[in-house]
Amino acid sequence: MTSGETDSTNAWLPAERRAIGVIALIGVLRMFGLFALLPVLALHAATLEGATPLLIGMAVGAYGLTQAGLQIPLGALSDRIGRLPVIVGGLAVFAVGSVLAAYSDTVWGVIAGRLLQGAGAISATLTALIADATREGVRTRSMAVFGVGVGGAFMLAMIVGPKFSGHFGVPALFLFAAFLAVVAALLLVALPGDIPRPQAPRRWNFQPAFRADLLRLDLYVFLLHAILTASFVALPFLFVDRLELPLTEHWKMYVGALLLSLGGTVPLIIRDERQGKSSTIGLAVTLMIIGLLVLTFAGFGIATVFGGLVLFFAGFNFLEAGLPARLSLIADDESRGASLGLFASSQFLGAFVGGLIGGRFMATGRPADVFFVCVLLAAIWLAMQGFSRFRGT
Repeated sequence: MTSGETDSTNAWLPAERRAIGVIALIGVLRMFGLFALLPVLALHAATLEGATPLLIGMAVGAYGLTQAGLQIPLGALSDRIGRLPVIVGGLAVFAVGSVLAAYSDTVWGVIAGRLLQGAGAISATLTALIADATREGVRTRSMAVFGVGVGGAFMLAMIVGPKFSGHFGVPALFLFAAFLAVVAALLLVALPGDIPRPQAPRRWNFQPAFRADLLRLDLYVFLLHAILTASFVALPFLFVDRLELPLTEHWKMYVGALLLSLGGTVPLIIRDERQGKSSTIGLAVTLMIIGLLVLTFAGFGIATVFGGLVLFFAGFNFLEAGLPARLSLIADDESRGASLGLFASSQFLGAFVGGLIGGRFMATGRPADVFFVCVLLAAIWLAMQGFSRFRGT
């Protein structure tokens, strides 16, 4: 199961298959607890004492701030003390934050709970554990399974979040997230016992994580999650105020769009395997831009909003799985945890900034303003991607 082992068929070994299944399920349970809140939290935060548009956006994206600040040190810590202690501690902190937010009746209390949720920053450690447990020949596929699992959690969360909170309330959804974190921690006992322990570096060395090719991917994932979180500050208000959809019906829009978006995501994956990620990333960002433009200028009917979401998710789903897979392959082995920590920090810092952007521009009461700012962010991304291809980097 080490990187030195070879297999001409590039098939998963039984221990690899088991490890990927357990790690992916842990990631799914944890991310489901975060994703299920996305389509409902802005509306809930608006009803709390002290709520303002900016604080509503902060409640949605606050978890990204502590995630961003702790991914690097916890990823590096996992290189030294092992992955499992970091994962258990992170899930415990996430559960505590979920309970705090559940019992808060002010927007500041929910923000505090979200900050604690984010302090359970184990995304980098989970992906590093996948790399520990798999050979290089199956690593991209293994990361893709993890990404598909997270994508499935996203889709399921879009169904369960609005329906669950519509019947039981958003506080109950926070408590459910805490319960799932406990279940995820218990699943660690099902991991194979022979996963190689990372070789502890003789000194803390973050320099390899700051290579130019890695930093470019870090910037890309920052923009991806800034756009996603800002959009989800605005989308619930678009559904309620413009489309007049009750909360319990929102899931139909999200899930239908996610399912149809696979018609765009799958061809991107096939093209990427044949031609490389550089050009395919540009195509995926272009799909997101077109979808956001539809939401900006034609977000006045169910059909047009649905079409915009399909295009947006087609690009997003590919990038969400493809960016971390690429980084896991090109990062140095001895600093993989730190490199993935910086990547995850960028991702969640993007979520925090996206929440602030969404809250700031929703102050006008027009979701279209938020979507247009997201178009500008994606256009900047596309320009940078084109420039890096021109330079051949």
